[in-house]
Amino acid sequence: MFSGGKDSVFAFHWAVMHGFRVDCLLTFRPSRGDSMLFHVPIDAVSMQGEALGVPVLFIDVGGNEEEDLVRGLRLAASRGVEGIVTGALLSDFQRIRVSVAAGAVGLRVFNPLWRKDQGNYLRWLVGHGFQFMIISITALGIPPIFLGRIIDSRDVEELIRLSRRFGFNAAFEGGEAETLVVDAPFFSARVAVEGVPTRLGEYSWVYSLRRVWLEPKL
Repeated sequence: MFSGGKDSVFAFHWAVMHGFRVDCLLTFRPSRGDSMLFHVPIDAVSMQGEALGVPVLFIDVGGNEEEDLVRGLRLAASRGVEGIVTGALLSDFQRIRVSVAAGAVGLRVFNPLWRKDQGNYLRWLVGHGFQFMIISITALGIPPIFLGRIIDSRDVEELIRLSRRFGFNAAFEGGEAETLVVDAPFFSARVAVEGVPTRLGEYSWVYSLRRVWLEPKL
């Protein structure tokens, strides 16, 4: 299950490193921006799939998200897929619903990030070559200066400090922010983006993408 953010890209990385053959990336496109089950994917997902060399299956989601989740997993199963890997960190709401849907289709579920220490996880990502940026903010305490820039080790420590002060989840599992991975160990090319920060509310910002393309790695 793939949204293009740090957690789903890590899930791909984990699967490959543990000997799985990844046959497809399953991306759900919710009709609602406030979906409780799915992150809202962006145009970069297709290019991320190209950089990873794996086809992306897009599933449009309507009013019944759980039915559409089953439909998407059934589509993956019809291609011979035997299990799914998620990027779930702490959300029982998401994990339980994915597990129930997978069970209905006969798929195994792997949640390699479940209950990991949030700060150490962010440090691991940056230390192992995952380049990601924050593309939306919906919480008090995350400054908009983080939008659209690659998060480095100093940014990670600052986000951890701010999370302790303001009470948001350091890895954004509560939906406080969304991320976009532009490069990672298994990417054959880098995802380049151009965008502008746009304020939506008092504590709500989005990095509006104007252009997305692939460029060779240096």
